[in-house]
Amino acid sequence: MSLVVDLNADLGEGAGHDDELLVLVTSANIACGFHAGDAETMRRSIETARDRKVAVGAHPSLFDRENFGRKELPVKNGEVFDAVVYQLGIFQAIAEAAGVQPNHVKPHGALYNMAVRDQELADAIGRAVAKVDLSLILFAPQNSALARAGKTNGLQIAHEVFADRNYLSDGSLVPRTRSDALLHDPEEAAARVVRMLREGKVRSVDAVDVDVRAETVCVHGDTPGAVDFARALKSRLESEGVSIRAPKFSK
Repeated sequence: MSLVVDLNADLGEGAGHDDELLVLVTSANIACGFHAGDAETMRRSIETARDRKVAVGAHPSLFDRENFGRKELPVKNGEVFDAVVYQLGIFQAIAEAAGVQPNHVKPHGALYNMAVRDQELADAIGRAVAKVDLSLILFAPQNSALARAGKTNGLQIAHEVFADRNYLSDGSLVPRTRSDALLHDPEEAAARVVRMLREGKVRSVDAVDVDVRAETVCVHGDTPGAVDFARALKSRLESEGVSIRAPKFSK
């Protein structure tokens, strides 16, 4: 069986090693100003990704720079719809000026985690993306509210897994407030991603096998050692005969 997967990283967040990651990944999720970044960082990130032939996507967030968009906040669905449309609109305009067609959307941090669970909030995101551009691919976990909302609103889904995050037995990510939220060993992470691809399974921190579908794999760009982590992961995948490329719109 021929295995294909995308490697994505969250960029434009001021971590300082975006250029190194752009040599390794095939998709870049670029901060849209609500949790990090601004118009200049968006432009520079998009242009650098373009020159490295890396697909670009918007990384919209809750408006919360103080907590880097990683704190769940009480928000109304209409507010989420407006916030996502606003961020995508800015991102699309900057990308167009750089001669780039955005490929995907991946909600950031708390917005992503909330949308995985909350169907109405997820639908607000799905409707927002669909209103801006139906050709944008939505990154979302398998069997999540976010994936269902994307499909309901006519969007193509790239099912996402996380190389550097641990899982609970219900398939959700271990909260970052816990000491075991992150997986730091790149060799262990690489072996786990290979199993995700070959078997569609990941072992949770509770020692339970969880069903997953891996079409795009995230490596967080702000994690210490992110470059070495991504390099080891890519090397292992290539040695296993996995083709690494960005998803393409196919409708």
